[in-house]
Amino acid sequence: MPTVTSGAATDMRGRPFAGVLLRELRGYLITPVAWLFSVIFLVFAGSFTFYLGAFFERAQADLDPFFRFHPWLYLVLVPALAMRLWAEERRSGTLELLMTLPIRPWQAVLAKFLAAWIYIGCALILTFPMWLTVNYLGQPDNGVILAGYTGSFLMAGAFLAISECLSVLTRSQVIAFILALAVCLLFLLAGDPLVQQPLLALGSRRVADALSDLSLLAHFQAIARGVLDFADVAYFVLTIVFWLAANAVVLEVRRGG
Repeated sequence: MPTVTSGAATDMRGRPFAGVLLRELRGYLITPVAWLFSVIFLVFAGSFTFYLGAFFERAQADLDPFFRFHPWLYLVLVPALAMRLWAEERRSGTLELLMTLPIRPWQAVLAKFLAAWIYIGCALILTFPMWLTVNYLGQPDNGVILAGYTGSFLMAGAFLAISECLSVLTRSQVIAFILALAVCLLFLLAGDPLVQQPLLALGSRRVADALSDLSLLAHFQAIARGVLDFADVAYFVLTIVFWLAANAVVLEVRRGG
């Protein structure tokens, strides 16, 4: 992300949380990677929906094909967006400067997370014409579509929290991306038969059930079906809180060291 300028530093001394949040939001307006995220997300979301999702062949006015591909888009795009959050700060040396300012680590972590999450939310809002399209073509269940958008936003937040936490562990954006991609994939496929069947074959049902409960994909699919169950929403919220807390702990250790 952009380095801390003297003006930004002054702003952060006065309002540390707001200063970091606004700095990050401004950064997304001038960073090519951020704009590339939006373009790729919109292009691939539309292409997957209408071509791979066989939107017209299904002859159903809904956005099920649209949401079906969101986990796999986020799996690549969110780590790519988040890999710069702390790795770039460490590489450029601005992390040390940021830690000398009167801002708590958890404030810096939360500000960076919210800025990126807001940006992803804006990219998601730009797909709103697809919602209008299915309403023009038929009479979809808009409650299910709203639930799908809610689940998609929560899942993006979970991917982002994981990726941000792993970004602070290295100076290399490439390594941060690979680490985030691997961990997000693990959480995404935790309930998949490819993971579950070998465990069940070994008689590890408890382990299989525990992993299944951690599956990002399973919880997202439950919400995308139109059921906003408290357990599914709580799973995403707790996942976000856990990884942000872990990120703050790592920063606190580095600050103390």
